Amino acid sequence: MIADVYIELKEGVADPEGESTLKALRLLGFKRVKKVSTVKVFRIEIDAKNKEEAEKEIREMCERLLANPVIQKFRINWIG
Repeated sequence: MIADVYIELKEGVADPEGESTLKALRLLGFKRVKKVSTVKVFRIEIDAKNKEEAEKEIREMCERLLANPVIQKFRINWIG
């Protein structure tokens, strides 16, 4: 099983990389861009008995290592 795990900042948390990218895009003439947010994606291939078991393990990975629960949220998107 393969899953993409998206890690992004929660609402209200500053995103300096996104803000800098937005500023650079506007300087390059892309005036219609309203907002840029950074998102990190991990593609995880996992060997599990079923999807529920795999999702439980990936959630634990997110909670223990991949995401900082104070400032970040995550979502899991299954591939195939």
